[in-house]
Amino acid sequence: MEDVQIGITRRTAVKGAAAIGTAAATAALLPGAASATPTTSAAPATSPNATGIPERKLPTSANGWTIEKEANHVSTVWTRQVAGTGLSVDIRIGDVEEVLVHLIRRFHYEVEELPSGDLLGWQEIGSLRGALPESNLASGTAVRIRPGASAKGGLFAYQEVVLRDILAECQGVVRWGGDDDEVDESLFYVALGPEDRRVNRLANRLRSWGARPGEWLVRIPVSE
Repeated sequence: MEDVQIGITRRTAVKGAAAIGTAAATAALLPGAASATPTTSAAPATSPNATGIPERKLPTSANGWTIEKEANHVSTVWTRQVAGTGLSVDIRIGDVEEVLVHLIRRFHYEVEELPSGDLLGWQEIGSLRGALPESNLASGTAVRIRPGASAKGGLFAYQEVVLRDILAECQGVVRWGGDDDEVDESLFYVALGPEDRRVNRLANRLRSWGARPGEWLVRIPVSE
């Protein structure tokens, strides 16, 4: 009897093992079956792409630069001095500052001396028309020189000749509102976007002139 019982037990164990193996194989073939082994290729739940929601883009002015809500506080726009003029302006720091401050300084010395009230920089976007170049003031990439003289014909002929020379020196980085369809002769703004390397190249050229006083008077063209 004892041998019979042992034989039955062994047969039962073999059948049980076979049944378990069959069940596991069947489960692996069923759709939606979960794997017990984690994979490292799956995107984490917190991934921006996992939600399908597009990333929110910050609002920009007409030239593509990010609009700032204020100046001098958690901002890329700060008050900067225009060396040698007694003027200051709220401007986007970095390359834009280098370019526009140079333009302001040349205008002050070569076109017309500016009192402090004749130079304005950053403005809140709510006071501007967002689709027009004046919106660039809200990103700190534009200035108004003689803001009360926006109408066409506000410069004498010889003044405009000098201004054209200043703009030529800027190699298309800065545009004058006097050349726009809706004329605004007081407006000067960066005409290129933040990814355009010509802005940085011009700024670096002006920095090199600043390191060697007087060299900017040579007005060497900026290479492409």
